[in-house]
Amino acid sequence: MVQRSVSATAGLVQGRHRQELFICQFSDMTNSKGCIWSGGDPLSFSLPLVLAQLIFIFFVTRIIFGLIRPLKQSMVSAQLIAGIFLGQSGLGRFRSYAATMFRPGGKLVLQTVADIGFLFHVFVLGIQIDPTMIRRVGRNAVLIGASSFALPFAVGGIASLALPVFSDIDDATEHFLPFIAVINSASFFPVVTTLLSDLKILNSEIGRIATLASLVNDVCIYAASILFTAVDASASDSKWNGALSVAWIGAFVIVVVFALRPLLKHVARNIPVRGSMKESQFLMIAALALICGFVAQTIGQPAAVGTFILGIVVPEGPPLGSSLVYKIDYFCTGLLLPAKFAISGLSMNIFSLGKGKSLLGVEAVILLGYLGKFTGTLVAAVFFGVSFRDATSLALIMCCKGIVEASYYIGLKDSGIISNEAYALLLITMLVITGIARPLICYLYEPSRRYSGCRTKSIQHLDPNAELRVQVCIHSEDNVPSIVNLLEATNASRRRPIAVFVLNLMELKGSAAAVLVPTHKRKVKLKSLPSRTEHISNAFNILAQRNRGFTAVQHFTSIVPYATMHDDICTIAVDKGVNIVILPFHKQWAIAGTVGANFPAIRMVNQQVLHKVPCSVGILVDRGQLADNTQILFGHSLFRVTMLYLGGPNDNEALAYCCRMLGHPHISVNLVWLRHSSDVNIEKKMEPSMIHWFKAHSKVAGRVSFKEQVVHDAVGTTQVLRSLDDCCDLCIVGRDHEQSELTLGINEWIECPELGFIGDMLATSDYSFSLLVVQQIPPGTELINVESLKPVAGSFLSGSGIYSQQSATSKYSQQSATSKYSQHSATGKYSQHSASGKYSQHSGFGSLG
Repeated sequence: MVQRSVSATAGLVQGRHRQELFICQFSDMTNSKGCIWSGGDPLSFSLPLVLAQLIFIFFVTRIIFGLIRPLKQSMVSAQLIAGIFLGQSGLGRFRSYAATMFRPGGKLVLQTVADIGFLFHVFVLGIQIDPTMIRRVGRNAVLIGASSFALPFAVGGIASLALPVFSDIDDATEHFLPFIAVINSASFFPVVTTLLSDLKILNSEIGRIATLASLVNDVCIYAASILFTAVDASASDSKWNGALSVAWIGAFVIVVVFALRPLLKHVARNIPVRGSMKESQFLMIAALALICGFVAQTIGQPAAVGTFILGIVVPEGPPLGSSLVYKIDYFCTGLLLPAKFAISGLSMNIFSLGKGKSLLGVEAVILLGYLGKFTGTLVAAVFFGVSFRDATSLALIMCCKGIVEASYYIGLKDSGIISNEAYALLLITMLVITGIARPLICYLYEPSRRYSGCRTKSIQHLDPNAELRVQVCIHSEDNVPSIVNLLEATNASRRRPIAVFVLNLMELKGSAAAVLVPTHKRKVKLKSLPSRTEHISNAFNILAQRNRGFTAVQHFTSIVPYATMHDDICTIAVDKGVNIVILPFHKQWAIAGTVGANFPAIRMVNQQVLHKVPCSVGILVDRGQLADNTQILFGHSLFRVTMLYLGGPNDNEALAYCCRMLGHPHISVNLVWLRHSSDVNIEKKMEPSMIHWFKAHSKVAGRVSFKEQVVHDAVGTTQVLRSLDDCCDLCIVGRDHEQSELTLGINEWIECPELGFIGDMLATSDYSFSLLVVQQIPPGTELINVESLKPVAGSFLSGSGIYSQQSATSKYSQQSATSKYSQHSATGKYSQHSASGKYSQHSGFGSLG
């Protein structure tokens, strides 16, 4: 084989906008065909070269991301920094490196591959957007979003018009300054939601405001972009080009919405629930994405715009949207996308910035855009009642730039609209401001701050005849029977009513916006598993109907990432004055008594709730006894509940909850008090107040027994625990206990610390009964005032889980003119038209109605 010393030649020729590189390459220089064995260079061939480039860029990007990640920086920043480092500002200054790794002929192939990866990544971003959100945006979110676009647009526009008058700048700079003013006014929805997800504040109050404000901002920037495209096209060729450009874009959108969207809905309907899409379905949608990219290029738009529009009309969430995200995102985002932004930095030389003209004017327009966006967001948010600190965090969020802005900068440079110097300034300013803003947001805003120092009344300190407020968390339909029967066993009555707040928890998949929505007032159509939501609601509504008049139910649905799911749980607990939150254990048992399923993500949620929720917590470990409702509901046999008492605040709380079960006609309660032998010998030993209270009330309850077990050490404690297995269906125990001879050695090895060492022991396969582990909230700095709350059961139509619409004094009355939660209240948290209502479907600023 004859080896060529040259694989390609390159030279400068005059292009449409400027001088461009013209490359001539041999047509057979694609595959190396083992040339290394004959002394050839594999990197002289296009395929080995592009593979080496992708590998090199991937590892450099990951190393840089690992270094800047502790500073709360994003992967996009790492990719841009990697491009600068690999380009003329870094390693590219070495000629041998540049001639080997990033030779002119190799850049073209790499850029083509990177553009295909970017095309599919933008398609994924479109899938994660729910276009129907725009109909549910509240007035205040519209004004905040519009203000965050209008002020920087106005300031940047005035500056771009004034600079040519007061400063000597060249004609090219004067032409592209308005484009910089427009693009710097944007806060794109995918960028904002990605930032919020990275910082774990997507489902926080500020996160929901930023989500909707960015959506409004998107509408403004897209309208402005279409207008500028039409004006630019008209100015460049003929007066009809602008109108034709807009017409073709409109026709393309119409075809996608009215022809392709029904087809995609049909595909989604044919995917089974909890099933996966077929290979043919995936390939068809991928081909549609490529076709849309081709059509967009043909009508003069970037290919990514076509795939983005197609992504928007794909039904979000399971089963179609989440499947597409799962199949496409990792490969395109993780491997191909870094090349896109690395290439953008290859041609940027930060050492040559001083040679350009009018750079100070360009940088002034850029900085004024950021300042206008910060000011516009801050002033509007403060005006609508957001605290100054949170409004500052919101303004910083809206100032952050990301992947969409960087791609716009690249497109403007490649089209010759902006110069290389302006492009470098845009990227560097974006990296600096976003790099400063992200850690500042983490410092200023902590979602748990508003409830971290608060607490509600524990069950122990609650009036025995007062309404018990219970929040139950549902991760799947399998959790429903056991939790419903636990509530049934809690023995609601007219003297002791129960208010149940059901939080249906779903992982956020195939969507970018978190959801926290009340579903007890109206039917909300959720695209993610709607049948599941309805089934869960029906089960708890039947419970309310069986206990008509003394059990009320409110339903909420939360669709968030597991990493921040605890924040929605804590938010509902605080706002509803909940006394105890019931969480399902992360393990599920099979019929044989072995672990059938294990969900580590649910375990993480439970651990976060235990540390942050401002009320008592119960973790329910069900082995099937509670799921069978024949004992509790019909009384074919007594359901046996055993309370294991060792002492301490957690056991007191567990006993207080157990006392709520006294008097149930189908339940027997057995209290086992474990005492050390040394305590028995002390004369006049005072009984704990909860034990004394239990004895006093058990005399009239019936089906109650009390047993005092005296043991000498942990061996005796273990023997007592093993004796419970044959006479117990549900064991209730506190989570933490003080170190004593009763537990010495038991706590040396523990698998699930969230259960405590006694609970962890009882949750092993050695025992067959179900388990409820209770933790009492420790004393906090502020007691949430729930005394003024009217009992929820009293403000509901009996058993229906619907707000009373006629009550003139009810806190939840829809017609009350002075109620804090009035429908038309200007400041009410739960107001349908509230400026800060938390339970809108996508944001605190949306409408409930």
